[in-house]
Amino acid sequence: MSDEGWRRCSSCRDTIPFQTPYYTCNVSTCNRRNTAFVFCTVSCWDAHLPTMNHREAWAEEQCSPTAAEWKRDQAAPKSIPKATPKPIPKATPKSAPKATPKPAPTPREPQRRMPPPTPPAAPSDDVPREILIVASRLKEYIRARSGMNTSDRALAPLSDLVREICDRAIEAAHRDERKTVLDRDIPSR
Repeated sequence: MSDEGWRRCSSCRDTIPFQTPYYTCNVSTCNRRNTAFVFCTVSCWDAHLPTMNHREAWAEEQCSPTAAEWKRDQAAPKSIPKATPKPIPKATPKSAPKATPKPAPTPREPQRRMPPPTPPAAPSDDVPREILIVASRLKEYIRARSGMNTSDRALAPLSDLVREICDRAIEAAHRDERKTVLDRDIPSR
C-alpha cells in the first residue's frame, strides 16, 4: 500500500500499520479475494455485522505483515492457473438435419373467472365448540402481567369472543370476494 501502513480498515478507513494486530471475520464470504475485509478494532468488525446478516460470526485476530513481507508478496507473480481452451470439434460434412415442423398453436381458451365465494354460513351446531385459546400461554400472560392465577373456566368465554371476531373477519373477506381472511379483516378495537 504505502510506507505508512499496510491496508485500510474496511469499516472506519483508518490505516492499519505493519506488524500490528487486526481483525478479520470468520465468515468465508468476508474473506474472499474480492472482499477480504480487515478491521482495525473489534468495534469496527462489529459495525459490519448488520449489513452482512451473519447468523453466527466472530472476529479473528491476525497480525499484519512486515513492510518487507508485504513488498515481496506484491512483487511475486500471482500464479493463477489459466484454463486451457477446449478444441472446437470440426464439423463433418453431413446432410443437414431436416427441420421438423412445429405444431400449429392451439387456440387459447378464455380465462374463466372464479365464482364468488359462498356466503359465510350462519352459526350452527355443526361448528366445533372446542377451546381456541392455548391455556398455558394465557395463564403465563396473566401471571406475568398481574401476578394472578387463571381459572380454566375463563377459556370458554374467551374462545367465544375469538369466534365472534373470526365470524366478523369472515364476513369482511366475503364482502371483498376473497377466500382468504387477512389481517385487515380482523375488526380493530
